[in-house]
Amino acid sequence: MFIKFYGVRGSVPSPVTPQQIQAKIQAVLERITPEDIKNEDAKTRFLSTLPSWLYGTAGGNTPCVEVITKNNTNIIFDCGTGLRVLGKNSEVPKDKTYHIFISHYHWDHLQGFPFFDRIYDHSINIQIYSNFENAEEYMRGQNSVPYFPENACWDKIKDHIHFNLIEADQPFYINGVKINSHKMKHPGDSYSFSVEEDNKKFIYSTDVELQMSDYDVSEKRNHFFKDADMCILDCQYTNLEAIQKENWGHSSYSSAIDFAELWNIKKLFMFHHEPTYDDKKLESLLNSGRVYQKYKQNMLPELHLATEGMVVEL
Repeated sequence: MFIKFYGVRGSVPSPVTPQQIQAKIQAVLERITPEDIKNEDAKTRFLSTLPSWLYGTAGGNTPCVEVITKNNTNIIFDCGTGLRVLGKNSEVPKDKTYHIFISHYHWDHLQGFPFFDRIYDHSINIQIYSNFENAEEYMRGQNSVPYFPENACWDKIKDHIHFNLIEADQPFYINGVKINSHKMKHPGDSYSFSVEEDNKKFIYSTDVELQMSDYDVSEKRNHFFKDADMCILDCQYTNLEAIQKENWGHSSYSSAIDFAELWNIKKLFMFHHEPTYDDKKLESLLNSGRVYQKYKQNMLPELHLATEGMVVEL
């Protein structure tokens, strides 16, 4: 399966500011020497030495992750503003069907849906899966006057959008691919999702405030995370912020690392980035996480920072 990141930011969209761009340019100029620009090869070598926070950006769109399975089933997790980008930059699936899973209905996980081009093409089949009984009511509320134009309101698009109520910890299959959901702590509740294909297990786990009970290996329900090959996990806070913002519904990077280590998760992608953090700060959190792993003398899981445009193959 292929996992594609279209939105990785939490809470609100956070575009790169002019001041941040200027700071990046200044930092690059401070590093450059005459030798670095003497020819094209030298320029290429210089660019390759720049840290990722200078040469690119984590992105500012709110959560949206796409999974494409071996048989080309298209699965989408959450409808943040990244969903608009997905619609603009990907082809319609061959079977013209999208399977959309929504973790919860806070705006940053829903606000991209009215701008997803495919909802206005009535030949496309949109299947929405949710653990919330009132899912359609919530979606209708967003696509209504005065929040959205009348000609794009729910009654104009609903005929090809179908809702599927799913139960936590009750696996089911879509085109031969095993899917499961798991309830986590977050204000108003949030659900994590797993996808299993060809003995590979992927987990999408955003908006999670990890609890001590989540580390209990004797609790069978917690085995949802066990031996995952890849997990996208909420890492919005530093340790201090996690203490200061208890019950806000998010986790620190160090607690996420401990959690992934305990459950033998192979690759951990730090996700739902704090909207006030610029790229340099996010890079520092990634580096802090790796330092923490060295301190523990355990470099597993393999630690990554989720960034827009990233593609991972499992």
